[in-house]
Amino acid sequence: MTDHKADLVVIGSGPGGYVAAIRAAQLGMKAAIVERDALGGVCLNWGCIPTKALLRTSEIYTNMKHAEQFGLMAENIGFDIDKVIKRSRNVAGQLSKGVAYLMKKNKIQVIEGEARLEKGAAAPLVKVKTKDGEDTLTAKHVILATGARARTIPQAGLEPDGKFVWTAKEAMVPDIMPKSLLVIGSGAIGIEFASFYRALGAEVTIVEMLDRILPVEDKEISAFADKQFQKQGMKIMTSAQVEKLDTSGALAKATIKTKHGKSETVEAERVVLAVGIVGNTENLGLEAVGAKVDRGHIVVNEWLETGVKGLYAIGDVVGAPWLAHKASHEGVICVEKIAGEKGVHPLDVTNIPGCTYCQPQIASVGLTEDKAKEAGRKVKVGKFPFNGNGKAIALGEPEGLVKTVFDAETGELLGAHMIGAEVTELIQGFGLARSAELVEQDLMHAIFPHPTLSEMMHESVLDAYGRVMHI
Repeated sequence: MTDHKADLVVIGSGPGGYVAAIRAAQLGMKAAIVERDALGGVCLNWGCIPTKALLRTSEIYTNMKHAEQFGLMAENIGFDIDKVIKRSRNVAGQLSKGVAYLMKKNKIQVIEGEARLEKGAAAPLVKVKTKDGEDTLTAKHVILATGARARTIPQAGLEPDGKFVWTAKEAMVPDIMPKSLLVIGSGAIGIEFASFYRALGAEVTIVEMLDRILPVEDKEISAFADKQFQKQGMKIMTSAQVEKLDTSGALAKATIKTKHGKSETVEAERVVLAVGIVGNTENLGLEAVGAKVDRGHIVVNEWLETGVKGLYAIGDVVGAPWLAHKASHEGVICVEKIAGEKGVHPLDVTNIPGCTYCQPQIASVGLTEDKAKEAGRKVKVGKFPFNGNGKAIALGEPEGLVKTVFDAETGELLGAHMIGAEVTELIQGFGLARSAELVEQDLMHAIFPHPTLSEMMHESVLDAYGRVMHI
């Protein structure tokens, strides 16, 4: 048994946890981090990064199949699923080692093991069950950054079994390349796996219980995506629900209640369950120290304080939006507030960009048109299609749309929504605009380079005010 003392202990080493520890070290704190699995958490090891490696493969494969359109010749195109997965795992491994390097560089102590909280003086004590016994960490401040896991459906046949029914983790390391796939849920995770497996040739069916896919996106973007996915050969069932799943045979057999109230049977070799996530709050000792949990997430205030002296929580474990960059930003806010830094501001979730890395990509920030109207705003809306942009046409990516939503009275950029090539890289331009509180005149007077996809952002702004140039 070993006793450790620190200024800050962080439980969990995902994008929220390790960034919080680094910022603490930068501010002169002695920081320690506890991790029960691999450094980098789910994001680096089983989420954001390895899925993007898989999606990059499917993107290149799709381009290879259309080589002739670019005057190129590519024959006998194929793929080796084992090598595809190996590349993805190698990318994840490389980045996890990178986090280990950052911990060493910033003199952050890393303790491997399971943590739980007990009542302490300045902050809860952190007891860590390690391979050698139990360590005790005493600190003035403790940050919980334990992340989340896939939500499951408590229904017979729909429990993940690692064979027929996959969560995102199994979908990243498939035992076979399925010829058919049923995806339950059409948020970012479900759509990304649908896109990956469809690009590699699987017959894909998506079931969404709401009336449209990608329900958090602007309706116009969702509708555009629906058409593109169906054009790629996906079957999309909205306002539908899986009533029963039979996995006793060679194929998983789903009974689906359709929007018309009828039952339809869909057979698939594998099923991906993508119905959201739930925070990792169990076995942490939260009840013992008095921290509150509501619907699977730790309750915090605007400064990420739990209400228990010296105890904070950040990232997925405190709730939506469940995004790595949100977790990192919360980690910085939390630590800087602890350190008494000046100019620290609470997080405005409407300034957090969201990205889905399917084909075509989808990205957004701020309010949708409907949400803006529901909030009582009078709006001006601008749109610009990819097929009006020279760079998009030259890339062979003419399908897409950029949409901007402004307050008609103040010129405030309320939201921006995109679908098309590389929009996950473009969206931060509008993210900066919202953070800097730019108005329509600022964006109209900005100069966008030519030829670039970013010109469509400019044109969309101009369109909102009747000044669009190229359509």
